[in-house]
Amino acid sequence: MYAAVRRYEGVTDSAETARLVNEGFVPLMRQVSGFVAYYWIDAGDGVMVSTSVFQNRAGADESNARAADFVRDNLASLLPNPPRVMAGEVVASA
Repeated sequence: MYAAVRRYEGVTDSAETARLVNEGFVPLMRQVSGFVAYYWIDAGDGVMVSTSVFQNRAGADESNARAADFVRDNLASLLPNPPRVMAGEVVASA
C-alpha cells in the first residue's frame, strides 16, 4: 500500500473547507484506481491534513495530482498556502 499526506496551513474557514472536501473531493478519491481510504483532519489553528491510502503508488500519485487541481479550482481562497506533500510506501499498519 501507498499513502499520500498533504498538510495545509493558513486555512481560512475549516468548516467550509471540510464541507467542500466531503461533497466534491471525496467522490473524486473514490474513483482513483486502487483506492483504500481517505481522511480529512482538522488539526486546529488553521491546519488541516489529508491522508489518502491506495493499493499502489500510481493511485497515491494520482491523488496528489487530483488534490492540486481540486484546490486550485475550488479551495484556493480557503487554502491560500501550498501544502506540504509527503508520499510513500506504507510499511506498518493496524
